[in-house]
Amino acid sequence: MLLLGIDLGSSSVKASVIDGDSGKCLATSFSPSDEMKIIALKPGWAEQDTEIWWSNLKIAIANCINKLGHKNDKIGAIGISYQMHGLVIVDKDNKVLRNSIIWCDSRAVGYGEKAMNALGKEYCMSHLLNSPGNFTASKLAWVKENEPELFKRVHKVMLPGDYIALRLTGEVATSYTGLSEGIFWDFQENKVSESLMKYFDFNPALLPEPALSFSVSGYILKSVAEELGLPEGIPVSYKAGDQPNNALSLNVLNPGEVAATAGTSGVIYGVTDKKKYDPLSRINTFLHVNHNHSQTRLGVLLCINGTGILNSWLRRNTGNLSYDEMNNLAEKVSPGSDGLRILPFGNGAERMLGNKDTGARIEGLNFNIHSNAHLFRAAQEGIAFSLRYGLDIMKEVGIDPKVIRAGEANMFLSKVFREALSSITGSVIHLYNTDGSIGSARGAGIGCGYYKSEKEAFNGLVAVGITEPDKSRTNEYEKAYSEWKEMVADL
Repeated sequence: MLLLGIDLGSSSVKASVIDGDSGKCLATSFSPSDEMKIIALKPGWAEQDTEIWWSNLKIAIANCINKLGHKNDKIGAIGISYQMHGLVIVDKDNKVLRNSIIWCDSRAVGYGEKAMNALGKEYCMSHLLNSPGNFTASKLAWVKENEPELFKRVHKVMLPGDYIALRLTGEVATSYTGLSEGIFWDFQENKVSESLMKYFDFNPALLPEPALSFSVSGYILKSVAEELGLPEGIPVSYKAGDQPNNALSLNVLNPGEVAATAGTSGVIYGVTDKKKYDPLSRINTFLHVNHNHSQTRLGVLLCINGTGILNSWLRRNTGNLSYDEMNNLAEKVSPGSDGLRILPFGNGAERMLGNKDTGARIEGLNFNIHSNAHLFRAAQEGIAFSLRYGLDIMKEVGIDPKVIRAGEANMFLSKVFREALSSITGSVIHLYNTDGSIGSARGAGIGCGYYKSEKEAFNGLVAVGITEPDKSRTNEYEKAYSEWKEMVADL
């Protein structure tokens, strides 16, 4: 059997087809070649048109089908990974009512803060394991207050991956992990939080029925199968947010294991079986993909909004060099970037900073010393330092990795970034030949029962590189990090 994985990001949609037996990737493609548009009607807002998602999904799948040739009829299941915390609302005919309010949109911060005060910090942290913050529930509260006529027409509320599954199958469904990432889930009662729903005055019927991440949520419609060139009736058998799915793609499923990614945003994600939380909700805890009634598996997530998007901004505004060229130039500069420091916080409210939208900062720029190469290195170091800053918070809830697993993609393609992150955290970084779309394909195989065990699903997962801390440069990195932290203290 072949397995199709879809990864709906905020920059692009990627699709991959793997051979279920060997785990080998047979075809992969992403669209668009540049980046999907993020609509920002006001400062701090971030929306996307769901039709853009679907259009690019069709292109990515079509490219994979072309590469497969006649083998496309062997595709037997579909898995979906998606950008977390987004809001999609549909009417009774399953038509989208407005643009999706996506993960990095900051407009609902105040709604989450009011909910925290009204429900009580003790309740929120012990039952929700998070502040309602700027998550999906708070985004829906914003719609309810600011677009009341539209809100009256809402039939179902879903996350971006739920919507893609709806387009494929015609079925409205969500997952337990999805409800937890939207901050609808009560971890003590193991059900949707009645107190939160009552506070926001949400009808519980707005939420789709949840199921396990590894389960069949519907079967592809005949009309959609014809449109996409796929076999009719194959199941959508896995759905997960991009960060839990990234962990799955790296076989990070058990307590103590840690995954990282650095695409548009940067994340460290550790698995635990303890219901722990940060009292300030600077990091967040959700149900992991393999959590079920017989085993507790939670994912503790640190998210930095501005990582790869900072690198992308620099690329566009410094002459459009390739990322390889930028990385090569960055290697020519010593750790510390000759005193140039960058805070990468320019992509919405940062949870790690208490949901502050501080904007990015560049400090120490000297016109007689610094060049583009310094900017490139300072940006990559700033991203690595922000992940170290967050990891220090994660250690307070028991996440203290000696090994960090990551896919060979995005920022992890840079030697400078890997060395900086490894050296400043003291962790060994293991790179693997995988990504989100391949991970969701493996998830589809687990969910449809093709794999008899989770272990069987990881045939073909291979380590392709290891980065260890550079002890000869530890002092340089620690000095630069100390100066960087002083900038954060002034925010």
